[in-house]
Amino acid sequence: MLKRPAGQADAPTGDSQVAQTVAQVIADVRAEGDEAVRRHSSTFDDWQPDSFRLSTAQIEAIVASLPGTVLEDIRFVQKQVSDFARAQRESLHDVEMETLPGVFLGQKNIPVAAAGAYVPGGRYPLTASAHMTIVPAKVAGVERVAATTPPNRGEVPPVSVAAMHLAGAEEIYVLGGVQAIAALALGTETIDPVHIIAGPGNAYVAEAKRQLFGEVGIDLFAGPTEVLVVADDSADPFVVAVDLLSQAEHGPDSPAVLITTSERVGKGALDWIDRLLVDLPTRDIASKAWRDHGAVHLVDTLDEAYALADRYASEHVQILTRTPREALDKMRDYGALFLGENTCVAFGDKVIGTNHVLPTRGAARYTGGLWVGKYLRTVTYQEIRDTSSSAFLGELCGRMSRLENFEGHARSGDVRAAGFDAANIPWRASSNDS
Repeated sequence: MLKRPAGQADAPTGDSQVAQTVAQVIADVRAEGDEAVRRHSSTFDDWQPDSFRLSTAQIEAIVASLPGTVLEDIRFVQKQVSDFARAQRESLHDVEMETLPGVFLGQKNIPVAAAGAYVPGGRYPLTASAHMTIVPAKVAGVERVAATTPPNRGEVPPVSVAAMHLAGAEEIYVLGGVQAIAALALGTETIDPVHIIAGPGNAYVAEAKRQLFGEVGIDLFAGPTEVLVVADDSADPFVVAVDLLSQAEHGPDSPAVLITTSERVGKGALDWIDRLLVDLPTRDIASKAWRDHGAVHLVDTLDEAYALADRYASEHVQILTRTPREALDKMRDYGALFLGENTCVAFGDKVIGTNHVLPTRGAARYTGGLWVGKYLRTVTYQEIRDTSSSAFLGELCGRMSRLENFEGHARSGDVRAAGFDAANIPWRASSNDS
């Protein structure tokens, strides 16, 4: 191993102080509604406007204030996200099949009625999260999307608001943190509750989603941004270094890992990272992330590299090899793959069209990222039109239910087995006698 992380691995959930703070804010919003939201917004963000929800006139003025090129770029990126989300939606089909004569089973994909979209602010106003959370919801058919973003240094963040509006949000709030998540999940006097909340956030936002999960749906449990690069001896160490640092700048706890079959590439990337950090504007964050969570593994073969990458189950996996598409067959556990030198993770974060809300902390072993399907519920229905099939299943249901001592279930089957003829149901007579 050419470099080991200097820091300790973070716990999968927030520390006890974060959890306690989040629990208190949620309890306050549950009990006091808008009053608690306003109080905590003032405490945490020094933000207490007349209304957290922006009016149509305010939104229109904000959009009009932005340069045309900014709006054009937002529209272009949102079209990429929309086109891919639409293709995903079209891949999901309603199903109906006849399993026995006159026995029909089916499924439908139905959008949730209301979704909340959280667009982070703070250190970085993540405008792209508006595209990633709102656009797929609208493509899925969600009727009401309530989007919220924190104030930025005491001001309304204009680009984020414009992105939320152009993405199709019906409601836009300038409200951040736990109080925003709690208000969307629980509802207040002025904010109606939603059925699912999507979008990244800091440790407090992530913990709020965790604590409220069950009362409201969520996209996934998200932690710090992760990147892993698999490289062979054809990779350019400079490109490797640039791409690792592009994700390390997300936060001081963001893991950046290189797995390579080439000692030259590994050592070269280490050298370039040291040189690039000198004048990187985000070096205070990226250097700490690299020091504490950066790693460089040297392995003998690409098969070993793919196997080790699967053990990491990283959020972003970038393949810088001669035959990058080989990873599609060789790898299994990742949030998103970025194949080849032309395809950087930053494209996925900002412009290419796939969703950047992805699983972290090993969750890629059991879930994918946010996509149009997260806003849909696959529900089933059944109908029996043939009385003989109903009688057959009724007899079977009676036998199977009595194996489990479910007499009520069995009798429901018996009624169908007898063709609804009370005279043919032995226990019906005894029930009448009693």
